[in-house]
Amino acid sequence: MNFAPARLFRLRLFSTLFIVLALSACSGTNTPTSSIEVAVKGAQAAAISDDGKFAIIGSIHHGGSLWRLSDSERLYNWNHKAGELSTIIAADFSADGQWALTANPHTMVLWSMKDGSSARYWTAPGTILDIALSSDGNYALLGLDDQSAVLFDIQRGGIKRTFHHKNRVRSVSLSADNKVALSGSEDFTANAWDVNTGKLISSMTHNDDIQQVALSPDGNIALSASQYDQAVVWDTRSGKSLGNVPLQAEKLRRGIRFTSAQFNQDGSRLLTGRPDQTVQLWNTNSMTEIERWKVPKRDAWKPTSAAVIAVGFSSKKGNYIAVASNGFIHTLQHKK
Repeated sequence: MNFAPARLFRLRLFSTLFIVLALSACSGTNTPTSSIEVAVKGAQAAAISDDGKFAIIGSIHHGGSLWRLSDSERLYNWNHKAGELSTIIAADFSADGQWALTANPHTMVLWSMKDGSSARYWTAPGTILDIALSSDGNYALLGLDDQSAVLFDIQRGGIKRTFHHKNRVRSVSLSADNKVALSGSEDFTANAWDVNTGKLISSMTHNDDIQQVALSPDGNIALSASQYDQAVVWDTRSGKSLGNVPLQAEKLRRGIRFTSAQFNQDGSRLLTGRPDQTVQLWNTNSMTEIERWKVPKRDAWKPTSAAVIAVGFSSKKGNYIAVASNGFIHTLQHKK
């Protein structure tokens, strides 16, 4: 497994002129305050640490890597086999800052954040579609294509819990205390589960495949979003909707959906990313938009876009982080 420092691959800063040209038509929408390139040909997966200090990137042509955001440094190449570039499709950090997890469709590697070394390597019990790492790095919640989500013992191996659906599980999330698991499936349902007992706590039904779920750190609030249907914020204890995250009807018809989402520590704010370069910050109490940003395309003059594949809250108050599929990490600033 390759975890050697990769200082030869240095970052290139986005030019200010490019950002201005790319976003000049987006009146009323904020732009990133800074941007760094992390994948020349784009990224298919990413994760941002809870403290906003690190990012995992699954590059299309360069495999997996860990980045320190404070100085734009690529610290390690994280690939599942020595001499091979892994196709990383999902990644996550433990909330305690000690561990990170990367996954390709069939294998998982647990990495030490202390020195970048690989601690555990496992073959997955099914084809992986999404992962969530527990706050202590002991377990991983896996969304699988076999119509289940499983709680996998990432330190010792083996399945501790299985949560059943009626179709593929596309997205998963875990509460900070590891007591609540959230799974979103192509069976149109998002389910909140009691991790200790394996029993269903509550469920939210949509009118289409669930594409994205997110759970507040305390496990009490969930977001579930499906293609061609509204995104819903709901109470996991009662299963009752707290409100819809607004998307215009014409955008829903075009399949514009949420491709990433993250709650802040107390669940009062929700950060979301879309496939049309848009990042939005929401007040979950009123279901109103606080602010939005537009991240740049790689080429301003071509009809390509950039999906926002990961979002996170920065360690610096009022700053946010977004990773775009065109290979850039952006810093966003709250200006209102």
